[in-house]
Amino acid sequence: MKTLPQPKQFGAAYASIFQDASVVTAYPNRAPYPPETFDLLTRLIDRSVSSVRVLDAGCGAGQMTSGLLTHADQIDAIDISAAMIAAGQRMPYGADPRIRWVVGGIEEVALRPPYALIVAAASLHWMPWPATLTRFAHALSPNGYLALVECRATVGDWRAELTPLLARYSMNQAFQPYTMLTIADELTQRGLFKQVGVWETAPVDFAQPIAAWIEAIHSGNGFSRDRMDASLAAEFDRRVRTVAEAHCVNGQVEQQVHARIVFGKPLAERVGAAHE
Repeated sequence: MKTLPQPKQFGAAYASIFQDASVVTAYPNRAPYPPETFDLLTRLIDRSVSSVRVLDAGCGAGQMTSGLLTHADQIDAIDISAAMIAAGQRMPYGADPRIRWVVGGIEEVALRPPYALIVAAASLHWMPWPATLTRFAHALSPNGYLALVECRATVGDWRAELTPLLARYSMNQAFQPYTMLTIADELTQRGLFKQVGVWETAPVDFAQPIAAWIEAIHSGNGFSRDRMDASLAAEFDRRVRTVAEAHCVNGQVEQQVHARIVFGKPLAERVGAAHE
């Protein structure tokens, strides 16, 4: 039986969008993780190791890294995007000696195991699964976990009005809705992950100006300003703004934000599985 291919929407061409300067610039407009996210993640750290080292895989500008700093001796913050790493190094925490910033693909860069916790925050789906999960399986400490983390921001029922706009203007025409739960299911089907549990934080309120909320959309896959036709991007912004203004009378997009953590054990790819 052949190994299931990775879904097309997570292909290398789409993953490379996160290296675009416009995406890096737009990224800070995303809703932040609730503080409870980091309290929950610390419960997954293997405290039996002598030096608590955490791997932040696909770290972006280091939002997850910064939240875990007080709970680790060292953090390896790794991302394939040099622009994202540079943005993280410019942050107030960027020069902290506990952080080792690394540019490169997680499947090939030098790691420093064992890791007491491996975190992939809205990132694992963009990595080559067999090679990545196999590396994680060998790099994780015996009592540590791999945590798939996502931040989910909801704006109310009017979000449904945006669905056709997102589908029409997105450059990722292979896109299908997904969550970290569905990613965990995909990995489990391939024999690469054993799910242990799911935690969710309590929702917190978050508000931001409509313009910043639109920029957050442009930080996502399929909406890079560097790759969208400029006139189409402007048209998209106008149409999205019209929808938002009809529901946000004070010019602020009121959101409920919560995080989900799917945790378990990464499994090494079985030798010869692709040829069965």
